[in-house]
Amino acid sequence: MALFKNSRPQKVQDSHKGSSLDNPYVDELVNHYKARLLREANLEALTNLSQGEMRLRIEQLVSQFMTEEKVVIPRHDKELLLTRLIDESVGYGPLEPLLNDESITEILINGSQEVFIERGGALELTNITFRDEKHVRHIIDRVVAPLGRRIDESSPMVDARLPDGSRVNAVIPPVSLNGTLISIRKFRQDPFKMFDLLAFNSLSEGMSEFLQAIVKSKMNILISGGTGSGKTTLLNVLGNSIPVRERVITIEDSAELKLDKSNVVGMEARPPNVEGKGEVSIRQLVKNALRMRPDRIIVGEVRGPEAFDMLQAMNTGHEGSITTVHANTPSDALRRIEGMVVMAGMDLPTHIVREYIVGALDIIVQGERLTDGSRRITSISEVVVDEDGKIHVHEIFKFQKYGIDGDGKVLGDFTATGYRPKCIERLQIFGQDLSPKLFEEGESYASSNLI
Repeated sequence: MALFKNSRPQKVQDSHKGSSLDNPYVDELVNHYKARLLREANLEALTNLSQGEMRLRIEQLVSQFMTEEKVVIPRHDKELLLTRLIDESVGYGPLEPLLNDESITEILINGSQEVFIERGGALELTNITFRDEKHVRHIIDRVVAPLGRRIDESSPMVDARLPDGSRVNAVIPPVSLNGTLISIRKFRQDPFKMFDLLAFNSLSEGMSEFLQAIVKSKMNILISGGTGSGKTTLLNVLGNSIPVRERVITIEDSAELKLDKSNVVGMEARPPNVEGKGEVSIRQLVKNALRMRPDRIIVGEVRGPEAFDMLQAMNTGHEGSITTVHANTPSDALRRIEGMVVMAGMDLPTHIVREYIVGALDIIVQGERLTDGSRRITSISEVVVDEDGKIHVHEIFKFQKYGIDGDGKVLGDFTATGYRPKCIERLQIFGQDLSPKLFEEGESYASSNLI
């Protein structure tokens, strides 16, 4: 690149076709001026500037470099050059336009030459590529380095998050067989509200009314569903129905919840450092939360022994708490929780564990990502114990699928099952008077799964 110092490169035809990677001449200039910026500019000071100030400062520096080197390029290429330099030097390179596109919900990188996005529930291949595997590794290093984490052959997997809260998972060889793999679950700056879920047809108005009533009535809720089924989104929506006078403590593996209310404090788990020390687990945070005078505790997801501590909190005066679990059905969710309690090392008979669980949980909300990419609340169920001590999961509302149209869209209706939940009396005590007709719509039968 020394040829730029005292000679003017020949003007190249503008070959830009919508992707910054279509113009090799701009690529060459980007690499050259990025190297000069690294050598001659204070990047730490640049990253502390606002986006507009940063762009202006980089533009000033690059214009100065180009004047010194007598380089003249079309205005369009210069704009492209500046954007690329900002993205590569203090941003996330080719991913920047995807991260800035609010219609994109996930970004999936399969090595250097294949980048998929999820938009509207459907995956699509983009024309975005990286120069090589080293380029992809540089981007993930930019993500994890500020968090004090690392990714290398001795630690080939990492979970991290971007400054906006977006969740990042990366896997590198030798664990990955296809180069560096990165999955980014984007964080929405303006969290969804209940009216958004209604607009997306994720649930019915009757289901919405019931869910808001049980949150206000301080019932303990377990949100169940598979990966990408909308559990965290629903958790955030329900959290915003909590009365403003209550103190809420949120506990997460990677902070995503954004409750629009006062007196909400959050804690985030921390993995061990490079020496294998300093880990703070979800279980430790749940135990600590009990000392922080919470009215309610919200755990982003239970995966292990912390389930016991969460149930203990629900059973000892912290009613109205909410958490999520990976499970495909409400009954499966209870079995998963049961297994997690056993993982906590509690030497208790199975029937005692189940009584402990049913004493803590009131309602199970099941979410599902359907084959067309849409997300639906497919079931709302009540957990009850009969006179013989047997645990039942009674379905109150459900999404009844009846086909797929010509465009691949899932057809179905939300309906009440006809089961009148036993929690109605509690709702009335808390001033939540729901119309009996809410539970009589649809088919008049109760679906009960014996556990």
